[in-house]
Amino acid sequence: MLKTLLMCLCVLLYSQHLLATDTLLVKKQAFEIAEFTTQNGKTISPVRVGWEAYGHLNADKSNAILITHFFSGTSHAAGKYQPSDPATGYWDAIIGPGKAIDTNKFYVISVDTLVNANVFDPNVITTGPATINPATGKPWGLTFPVVTIADFVEVQRHLLDSLGITQLHAVIGASMGSFQAIEWAVRYPERVKRLIPVIGTAYLDAWAAVRLERWAYPIKQDPAWRNGNYYDYGQPLHGLRTAVAYITQDALYPTAFNARFSEPADDVAPHQDILAPFSAWQELMAQAQTRAAVQDANHILYLIRASQLYRAGMGDNWQQALSQVKAKTLFLPATGDQLLLPTMSQRSAAVMPPPTVSYAEIPGDFGHLDGIVNISAVAEQIALFLN
Repeated sequence: MLKTLLMCLCVLLYSQHLLATDTLLVKKQAFEIAEFTTQNGKTISPVRVGWEAYGHLNADKSNAILITHFFSGTSHAAGKYQPSDPATGYWDAIIGPGKAIDTNKFYVISVDTLVNANVFDPNVITTGPATINPATGKPWGLTFPVVTIADFVEVQRHLLDSLGITQLHAVIGASMGSFQAIEWAVRYPERVKRLIPVIGTAYLDAWAAVRLERWAYPIKQDPAWRNGNYYDYGQPLHGLRTAVAYITQDALYPTAFNARFSEPADDVAPHQDILAPFSAWQELMAQAQTRAAVQDANHILYLIRASQLYRAGMGDNWQQALSQVKAKTLFLPATGDQLLLPTMSQRSAAVMPPPTVSYAEIPGDFGHLDGIVNISAVAEQIALFLN
């Protein structure tokens, strides 16, 4: 009888273990720097960011992988905060026990960027224009310093230094996260062994920078923006929603966009009234309203500027900066990406030493978003590259 009870207990514990390992349960942690100096010499005091970790750091701290997130993302790369959460982190398909980024082997860290867009998400901890400036007792607003991708990297470096992690097995990031990943490998070539820029590039040209300015324009044109001093009155919601709508459209390949939104031919009113909106636009704005509810307009503007200013090394010659990279590199653009074109990844890869760089494309119909929603299509390549 005792033997039977023990067997039942073992089976129960094993079943609970399986349930626990199906979905990572993670906790948001806070990191603070008392005084941080930006690349343009300004001081932010203090700086706070949130971060998450998956897996366990080994004894010599050599198994760390840093995940750097995309423009509208957060550090929630995998798992759930609570079992009842409706969705997992954005790259849960590849981060976890036995997955491409195997948390049985690696200690995976993800950090919120400075000026993170999602200020009103209760699981986001980030310093930016909406933060109270201790010197004035009011939100920073546009007095917050212009920050760059290099500043994002330096905040992450401070965190890793505090954990005693001096070398990274890999840095992996999508979109704006690819900028950070590449900048890590340029600034700290001895600390980064492997580099995976996903839907990314080592530079932004004039075409891409102006395209991003289209995201900023509706916020700046909204009278409720008040030159960034709207915190006593509420968000400039029309401009913010419109900006988020443009961001969503640019991230989708036309095939995916047309599959999700109504065709112009189905609308009667626009045929009769020049002021009548198309249903697709109304649907896009409705989706944007949901996302905008947790975002801050000034933070969006600061993220746009950080992205517009990016080139590897943040100097005059991004190609020369890439020559400093020692990390084995795998570029993974999305075939249908019309925001950060595959040619931008190709051009970036072309100036790196051929023996150390490889290239593959993420298939799919979602364009830029394939780097998130279809990342499992290249899971095998990622796993092989990391191992």
